[in-house]
Amino acid sequence: MIKELLLTSRPISWVNTAYPFAAAYLLAGGGIDWKFVVGTLFFLIPYNLLMYGVNDVFDYESDLRNPRKGGVEGALLAKESHTAVLRWCLLATAPFVLVLALAGTAASNLVLLVSLAAVLAYSAPKLRFKERPGLDSVTSAVHFVSPAVYGWVLAGTALGAAQWLVFTAFLLWGIASHALGAIQDIIPDREAGLGSIATVSSARTTLYLVLGAYLTAGILLFASLDGLPALTGLLAIPYVLNVLPHLGVTDETSGSANKAWKRFLWINYVCGFLLTMLIIAVLSFG
Repeated sequence: MIKELLLTSRPISWVNTAYPFAAAYLLAGGGIDWKFVVGTLFFLIPYNLLMYGVNDVFDYESDLRNPRKGGVEGALLAKESHTAVLRWCLLATAPFVLVLALAGTAASNLVLLVSLAAVLAYSAPKLRFKERPGLDSVTSAVHFVSPAVYGWVLAGTALGAAQWLVFTAFLLWGIASHALGAIQDIIPDREAGLGSIATVSSARTTLYLVLGAYLTAGILLFASLDGLPALTGLLAIPYVLNVLPHLGVTDETSGSANKAWKRFLWINYVCGFLLTMLIIAVLSFG
């Protein structure tokens, strides 16, 4: 069970939710206090266990048809462990949510509620936002943007126009990244009768949407920030270069987009390091 819980929480992606919270909290003026520690730990492991655990349980039938599942790109849980996984998702999440809710304000609690609702709505039966083309990518993007918004609001700093533009750029990055991942799953998703932004729009159209979203995100960052922070707009370049070799993709060759997806996972770490260096420079020198 420990091994299954670890696999289903996607350790390679833990940083993608913990980092936005921690960075936003610090940039908004929060220090390395107990709320920073609790929030970072929550978005590092329990949040990811909830997000991916619910997904792996309710996507079991389609995951059986997907050759990517069973490793770092997604666990293939034994069916008899589904109930236990859902129970552990609740047990791991609830204490953190309770503590953060008691420590937060009405505004921060609202953001936290939206974040958790998006996590559940994406995969849970009846709602299944992941099967609603367009809404699937937006909801997935909220999974990663909402920890940053929450960190900012929890630190007690008001959201100005610049912050909204930055978070919008982050949302576009998330939409593009989810859509890129959806392209590689077109064939197994169609075989399982699942809808997605890629199954409806076609592989090539979706890839051009991905390219446009990454470019727009970079431009928004340049437009909304001044000085050193504006350099974050350059971080869109690796993501753009990653998709360019696949512009000729078709539905029949959509599985080849897995190469771009695997590169994407490592690009996140490189860009995360560069962003960290930039944040340190901003916090140190203004």
